[in-house]
Amino acid sequence: MKKETILSSIIEIGIVPVVRAPSAEGAYKAIEAIYNGGIRAAEVTMTVPGAVKVLEKLADQFGDRMVLGAGTVLDPETCRICMLAGAQFFVTPATNPKTIEMARRYSKPIIPGALTPTEVLAAWEAGADIVKVFPCDNVGGAKYIKALKGPFPQIELIPTGGVSLATAGDFLKAGACAVAVGGELVDARTVKEGRFEVFEERARQFLEVIRKAREEMRAA
Repeated sequence: MKKETILSSIIEIGIVPVVRAPSAEGAYKAIEAIYNGGIRAAEVTMTVPGAVKVLEKLADQFGDRMVLGAGTVLDPETCRICMLAGAQFFVTPATNPKTIEMARRYSKPIIPGALTPTEVLAAWEAGADIVKVFPCDNVGGAKYIKALKGPFPQIELIPTGGVSLATAGDFLKAGACAVAVGGELVDARTVKEGRFEVFEERARQFLEVIRKAREEMRAA
């Protein structure tokens, strides 16, 4: 899948589930449930035990039917390993220019983390395709995204932290191109309990919130 296609898919879907699970099997089943709920994107964080094998298994099963990403990628070596495992985009908690360089070398989208205006601009100038604003809820949530879009209308932003069914629409209306959702969609407790159908239902609810917010934005 081409870089432009991956990026447009992420923005069109509007939500990137950030999957942190206590086991490889739990992460796999959670993403399977998310897919069944209609979300065609997911980010497997490197904090999941056996995360690379999870990516390989998901890539084999879903192929181009789902946009798969690797999250919590801290260095270029991890980026390359995940790329070979089938990851199509990469997300980092902070900006590492060498990791950005690795993704760009192979024409893969990278979404590094930043928080302050200085960091957001530095990430973009280093070659970020989209900048992840993290942790967004600690500095004002949707209002902070709106404030950043004032001086940086050309930089696509995805907030992480504080994104829930109640706030996802607000983030999009504030100017985010998509949202990233962690524990509000896939939480460790439900994974441990094996109630994966919960994630399927939550996925549908998040997609509905995004659909409704975008409809309201078009009508405004």
